[in-house]
Amino acid sequence: MGQFISLTAADGVTLPAYVAQPEGKPRGAVVVLQEIFGVNAHIRSVADRFAAAGYLAVAPSTFHRVQPGVELGYTDADMSAGFELKTAVDALPGAGVLPDIQAAIDHAAQASGGKVGIVGFCWGGLLTWRAACTLTGLSAAIAYYGGGITAEEEIARQPQCPVMAHFGDQDHWIPMEGIKAFTQAHPEVAVHVYAANHGFNCDQRGSYNEAAATLAHARSLAFFADKLA
Repeated sequence: MGQFISLTAADGVTLPAYVAQPEGKPRGAVVVLQEIFGVNAHIRSVADRFAAAGYLAVAPSTFHRVQPGVELGYTDADMSAGFELKTAVDALPGAGVLPDIQAAIDHAAQASGGKVGIVGFCWGGLLTWRAACTLTGLSAAIAYYGGGITAEEEIARQPQCPVMAHFGDQDHWIPMEGIKAFTQAHPEVAVHVYAANHGFNCDQRGSYNEAAATLAHARSLAFFADKLA
């Protein structure tokens, strides 16, 4: 359903992005932000699924500045490699990969002719929150189990568009006390907590929870249908 294209960020850096086209005129666009495993088969399938729902979906490679062509699985070795790459991205100067995400938003708006939402998973969930608070051109944002999103410096940010957040109550990376602090600080965010673990949306991981994933996806589609109309 999709193919890779090249995007150019404001600082001149070019990066690949997987783009999935819907049938007919897009009802809007969704930028999909990867986990620490690259724009792998799972992230491409997420983009394809949003395209099947009528949205132009754009999944930029947010590892490209530190290592091109990353596509990892979910073994312990893959996890370690992904964390190293994320650490390298975190060490980038200036705005890091946010210009790359802005380039994806801008392309999504131009190519779809409609409003743009953003959704991200794990590390991508954190980047989704930062994008909602600092970037332009977004009409909605959805963060799935955003690692680090409940840190004090992240809670202090203020979103510039409507936000939904999905968490699991068994997620040892994001304890419930952090989720409660985030929810209390941001009553404007639609927070949903599931009886699930970290990564519950990914059907390629042992933590996949079909019931939670199905409900979260339905809520996400309804949120985008409302905010991107």
